[in-house]
Amino acid sequence: MDKNQIIGVVLIFLLVIGYTFYNAPSEAEIARSNFVQDSLEQVQNLALEQSLLPAAPSLQEQAIAALPDSLQVLENQGKFGAFSSASIGNNDVVALENEKMKISFSSKGAVIKEAFLKEHYKVLKDTSGQKTKVNLVLLQDEKNRFDYNLPIAGVPGGIVKSGDLYYTAAKSGNSVSFTAKATNGGSLVQTYTLVDDYTLDYKVSFEGLGSTVYPQDGAITLSINQYLDKIELNDPFEKRYSTTYFQEADESSADYCSCTTADTENPEKSIHWFTHSNQFFNTSWIATNGNFKSGEFTTDMLTDEGADLKLLKSNVGIPYAGGNSETFAMQMYVGPNDYEKLTAFDIGIEQIIPFGNSIFGTINRWVIRPAFNFLTSFISSKGIAIIIMIFIIKLLLYPLTYKMLHSQAKMQALKPTLAGLTEKFKDDAQKKQVETMKIYREYGVSPLGGCMPMVLQMPIWYALFRFFPASITFRQESFLWADDLSSFDDLILLPFEIPMYGAHISLFTIFWAVTTVMYTYYNTKHMDMSANPAMKYVQYAMPLMFLVFFNNYASGLTCYMFFSNLFNILQTVITKKFVFNDDKIKEELNKQKAKPKKKKSGFQSRLEEAMKNQQEQAKQAQAKKKK
Repeated sequence: MDKNQIIGVVLIFLLVIGYTFYNAPSEAEIARSNFVQDSLEQVQNLALEQSLLPAAPSLQEQAIAALPDSLQVLENQGKFGAFSSASIGNNDVVALENEKMKISFSSKGAVIKEAFLKEHYKVLKDTSGQKTKVNLVLLQDEKNRFDYNLPIAGVPGGIVKSGDLYYTAAKSGNSVSFTAKATNGGSLVQTYTLVDDYTLDYKVSFEGLGSTVYPQDGAITLSINQYLDKIELNDPFEKRYSTTYFQEADESSADYCSCTTADTENPEKSIHWFTHSNQFFNTSWIATNGNFKSGEFTTDMLTDEGADLKLLKSNVGIPYAGGNSETFAMQMYVGPNDYEKLTAFDIGIEQIIPFGNSIFGTINRWVIRPAFNFLTSFISSKGIAIIIMIFIIKLLLYPLTYKMLHSQAKMQALKPTLAGLTEKFKDDAQKKQVETMKIYREYGVSPLGGCMPMVLQMPIWYALFRFFPASITFRQESFLWADDLSSFDDLILLPFEIPMYGAHISLFTIFWAVTTVMYTYYNTKHMDMSANPAMKYVQYAMPLMFLVFFNNYASGLTCYMFFSNLFNILQTVITKKFVFNDDKIKEELNKQKAKPKKKKSGFQSRLEEAMKNQQEQAKQAQAKKKK
């Protein structure tokens, strides 16, 4: 071999020697390997002895049973660090119970396994439309996670999740404590106490973990992933009213993630409470000794075909300074969106009930809700309470309704006079409108006189749009053919689904549309629409278009709208037939005409000026066409 070949062989030999030394196991690894090998040999020897002996001593049986756990703990040291001893164990179930709820906990993770609400139910509907009531259980999805991300050096990713640990449970009365031991003698302790119908006191304690768990920015992250179950039959509507709510410290109003799209919120301040809420039920966490240091809240939209409604994720910072004994306390609420129960916390958490944030939400909270509560305190039927509510509203607004009908009666009496204008100005619509306004002013009639009752009722109507789907008062309450006033009534099922309409027919919606058309026809018979004939048909388009929208809406609202129409029709017919006198109306008009002419109001002057301008512009446009 020449010189270069010799040098190459030597270099290769040195590389092989170096690689061998570099990959040689350390003394600790050799000792661990020998321990594992010796343990396996002991297991084999014990198994052989047991196969040869008629009956093995109990000590040998205990050794055989315990040895695999020891090996597993040893294997898990790299994954769980100081909590390797809590990486194996039994997944036991412990329950706390009162008259309203039974809540079960799993010793793996020290988490809520399920919450059984004794006074609430879920309705299932099969393919034939048959409905069955079953017990309502929350938080039972096995995919849910509740983890303290414990920062521990030397483990993969630097994090051990508390939900992967096995805890020792100790129950005392209506309280249960879960303890996960660390190899250094420290422990992670989670304690739950059932203190009220749906409320638990909860605290997490870090005992003797100062040298094991290293906080990041003075906090440990509590990470919660909750898959919301589809509880209501109207899945799309329930999805629209389900999301994460939270309230920053020192703020009076709550914030929330979008209900209709995937969304993430990163508030800048510390957090006082946060909630994962379905349409009518929620799980809430409320800090009681301080606040959560930070928060990140995410709503993930899931497919409509899946078994789950949404995935809600919350990551909050639990204050932890790295001491040897630190505890953070909070309260948990797992139950219905009951306004009174949530208000009792006195922290604004009742804002999760989606009554609305504008003037309509105020009407719902302080007018409509108390009124219904009062009525339902002595009326068992929620449907009858709705009808009584309509009657009270109509009675209070009757003075304005009378004024509206009086104005309509005067316009009806002027109809023959206005009919002459149609023939006189058949080719000049703008001129006809100007002359019509002159006649109205001459006889003291306002074409807008009938609008005030409708205007005053509009806030109530819009408030009710939010009230019925949000108030648990009407959930699964039946009336007539509707079996749930918080959802659509589906007495008539279709053998197919119509896009945007559904696979059912809401009778309340149909009856509302029919009575709306009847009321509109009766109320507009006296109106002259020759200037704009299209309006004669457009006025009937609204109830027909809203058939699609209201078919899937809460039947409590469509029930209200239907009976409200019936009251309107009765009020109108009775007032016009038995209160007004045509001769007296005409006499009143003539007296008004005979009075000295009054100065035009500012509104009338501006309206007539606008009509004249329109008329002039129309003439100019017509003149240009002729040229």
